[in-house]
Amino acid sequence: MRQHKRYNRIPTQMCEGNFNEFILPHLTRGKSGPPSKITLHKIFNYILKFLHSGCQWENLPIDRDSQGKPEIHYTRVFRIFKRWLKDGCFDRIFVGSVAQLLKKNY
Repeated sequence: MRQHKRYNRIPTQMCEGNFNEFILPHLTRGKSGPPSKITLHKIFNYILKFLHSGCQWENLPIDRDSQGKPEIHYTRVFRIFKRWLKDGCFDRIFVGSVAQLLKKNY
């Protein structure tokens, strides 16, 4: 049996539409500190890159702004990842996504 091509690789990036539908409803947001300058969608994609590549957090390829500075510090991405892990967000994402796909009969 031949597997469909789109399932042959682990996703390392998620489009904003799928992120808003499957991921965003299950994420917690920090209550203190300054708001992030980049979207949760972009932060989630950085986490996907980290998980896929297995690099150290400090070697995460962060995009640069117009002045050449990283748009977010890798430690902030790490802290958000840690919070989502502690809050059970990744478990809720998995369960919610499977339930949603089952409801749509994929």
